[in-house]
Order: sequence, then structure tokens, then C-alpha cells
Amino acid sequence: MLNLYFPNFPVIPTERLSLRQLTGVDLVQIFKLRSDPKVNELVGRNIRPSLEEARQHIQNITRLIGDHKSFYWAIALKEINLLIGTICFWNFDINSEIAEIGYELLPEFQKKGFMSESIKHALQFGFEKLNIETITAFPSKQNVSSIGLLVRKGFTPHPNYISDNPKIIKYTLSKQKYLANHQAGNKS
Repeated sequence: MLNLYFPNFPVIPTERLSLRQLTGVDLVQIFKLRSDPKVNELVGRNIRPSLEEARQHIQNITRLIGDHKSFYWAIALKEINLLIGTICFWNFDINSEIAEIGYELLPEFQKKGFMSESIKHALQFGFEKLNIETITAFPSKQNVSSIGLLVRKGFTPHPNYISDNPKIIKYTLSKQKYLANHQAGNKS
């Protein structure tokens, strides 16, 4: 059974990062992230960014967390507490114990291993603390880096997935496969 109730928002420390709750302090960085054309293209977001939109986004995320409908972390550099991206679990299917993972990272922090580090710890939390049985991801077909990252973490393409959006594909990772990979020594 999914465990979506925590008395305090779970902070996840990693080697170089802190996956922590999004706050108003992150307003400018959220605006920067949500207004970056490269990031928006890869995540399929078509918005007109503004500081007000970023503020509303933070409020919406806070509400979803309070309603136990999402776990949404700011990916922050540990030393200076600066948001460089986000990672979340959402779209929970309570009956099937499935959740979707989503993530984004500012371009200047890409290709430095930050997202790999974040996903590693988020997957561990998702399977071990939230008790998710299957984690899904829906990357854009053109986001080769994201697809490669998912594959390195053990995700496989969903063979029968049909989307309304032909640019999106589905990848899945089961708890059983995740645990088998970790027992075999693949802890990436």
C-alpha cells in the first residue's frame, strides 16, 4: 500500500545536493527554470512565464503536497542552497501503487551528474518509503539525455503505450527490478 502521509516534508540529502521542499525563496530560480526555452521544449511545457506564474506554481505545488497528491523537491546545491532543478512523484494510482516521476534541470547544471544523483535518491525514497510498486516516466522522444538516464537507472520502454502526443514515450521501472538491480550491485 502506498505511503503518502508524512508528518514533515521529507528532505533527502545526497552527496552534493539537498532534495528539499520548494519555498518562496526559490521564486527567481523557479521563474528561470520555467522560462528557459530549452527546458520547456524538452518537458513539453507551453507557458508564458512571469514571476507571478512562478509564484502561483509554488503555491500549487504546496497545495498538492498538502493534499498528499505529490512529492515535489527542489534540487538544491548543498553548499549554497540554490535551486538548480526539481524532481517529483505525482499522478499516483493508489490501486495499482504506481506513480509518475518528473524532473527538470537548468541547462547550466546539466551533464554534471546532478540529475543522476537526484533520481538515484528519489527512486530509493519512492520504492522504500512511499512503497511504490511501479514508477513511470514520460520523456519526449527528442530528449535523448533523459531517455539515456532512465535506461541507466533500469527503466525500460513500455511496449504497448499509445499517447495522444506522438512526441512522448513511456518508460517504467518496477520495484522488483529496482531491488534486483541493487542486490546485484548496480547502485547507480
